[in-house]
Amino acid sequence: MQNFFLCVATCIFCVAFSSQKGHAEISLEILSGNIAPERLDELIADNASDPAVSFDLLEQKAKMSAPAQAAELNVVRAALAERYPDLIQSDVVGIRIEAAEFYMKADLLEQALGQLYLAFDRLQDSSANHELMEAVLKNIASLEEKAGREEKARQLRGMIDALPATLDKPPASRSNDPGYAKIEVFYATDRARTGRSFPSRFYGHERADFLDYGVLNVTLPRTHVSGSIITPSIWKLEFSEDPTKHTMLQSVTPLDQKVFYSMAQQSLSDRGASDAFVFVHGYNVSFDTAAKRTAQIAYDMNFAGLPILYSWPSRGATTGYVPDSAVVRLSGRKLTHFLEDFAAKSGAKTVHLIGHSMGNRALTDALELLALRRAPVEVPIFDQVIFAAPDVDQGLFAAVVPTIKPIAKRLTLYASDQDLALRASQKLHGNAPRAGQAGEASLSHSEIDTIDMSGLGDDVLAHSYVANDESAMLDIATLFWRNADPSDRCGLNRHAEKLRVWLFVGAECANLTALSLVSTLRNEGAETRNQVRSVVRRDFQDARQTRAIEPLLLNLVSE
Repeated sequence: MQNFFLCVATCIFCVAFSSQKGHAEISLEILSGNIAPERLDELIADNASDPAVSFDLLEQKAKMSAPAQAAELNVVRAALAERYPDLIQSDVVGIRIEAAEFYMKADLLEQALGQLYLAFDRLQDSSANHELMEAVLKNIASLEEKAGREEKARQLRGMIDALPATLDKPPASRSNDPGYAKIEVFYATDRARTGRSFPSRFYGHERADFLDYGVLNVTLPRTHVSGSIITPSIWKLEFSEDPTKHTMLQSVTPLDQKVFYSMAQQSLSDRGASDAFVFVHGYNVSFDTAAKRTAQIAYDMNFAGLPILYSWPSRGATTGYVPDSAVVRLSGRKLTHFLEDFAAKSGAKTVHLIGHSMGNRALTDALELLALRRAPVEVPIFDQVIFAAPDVDQGLFAAVVPTIKPIAKRLTLYASDQDLALRASQKLHGNAPRAGQAGEASLSHSEIDTIDMSGLGDDVLAHSYVANDESAMLDIATLFWRNADPSDRCGLNRHAEKLRVWLFVGAECANLTALSLVSTLRNEGAETRNQVRSVVRRDFQDARQTRAIEPLLLNLVSE
């Protein structure tokens, strides 16, 4: 049985690696606007062994189909998402509701009801919040009434008052823990609203003319493992989401810009904090997934300040590389104004920035524009700026660094020579190295710290190593706490030949206790060695454990 699972994993890895260039070529065909339905059928057949690509191609096919066929295609997409949750992180409930809408347009009432009942069953099994379940029940009741089953409709409406309001409770406490933690994330996005009320479908991939602001809530199970976003797994016989087992986006609340900043100031005051970080996600990321990742980073670092998501209109599809490449630069123009406003209006005294993958194209553009607009910059606007696995031309990135350096206390580049996604991107860009590639290609620049993370990367493409590994999270938490030079941080060895390049030895720092301690020290404002010793010895009675951790932390502070 173990050999069987090994073969499955190997096949998935091979498909994912070999199909990266194919994904971009498919994207080009779809973007051209001239792709025929027959060609889509060929692509669907050719990519039948890749569930993620099939899922995206079926969505394109649905957009070109009559309502009845579009409904059937969405039913297949829902089945794929249920069957391969690790490869396709999509909202099955939303897809089934979309299928129901298409069935209604085709006057196929019973089929529409079937999809809505499946959606409700999934929500009911997941202990979803009252609002979501109520909306689906109301739709089911209306259709039952339309079908002439008035008694059934009456019974369904009676169920609404009895719905459990599980997630309407205040955040969990140690004395009253429902099995999950609730993380509040503020957000700004230039995605257009879809018109749907379900959180994971609230924003799509279309562009909006103006920024939307708001607050969202994500729940993480108390069994959460650092670095993970947990979705239902068919191997564990899990067919629906459960907040005590899975990472879930529970609510999305848009806000007026003035209210957004007022609430941000109040939230910082309530938390007794003065810092925030802004996360800019990468290619092939939906709003739902970006929200979960932001919450996961904040939770893993026990971040006391405000976690902020900036979400640009990525298609959230493996076939969307070319469209994502086009839209991300426009988002950089909008991001620059958001960052400037946030630094001035949020009440946060310290603001950190984290960009991942293609999101670094928006971030570098935004910072360059802001630096030029504010030049000369005498006092840094931001504290730590972290470029994680940037899918940015290395030559362009190096040229931009001197311009943006004055607006941040420290610039850090995380790179890897094991990053298969960036290898594919390099080929797509005429073999030009990407800034996030390491090894012989490592960027060596006097004004940025390059950290070679090639030893990390447990995800299929070794591309999300920063958020997926607790030792990498420890390095970020250390930066947030002390703005420490790489020579003073855990597990970093200076490169023998390249200036400002360090090799990361993650095994030396794979210590969740250290991550927890650094978070506590940051949150409590520890500044001296005596304060560090006091916290360590207060929180840990094990002398052996204290001896192992204390030197690592004392190295970061002065007497």
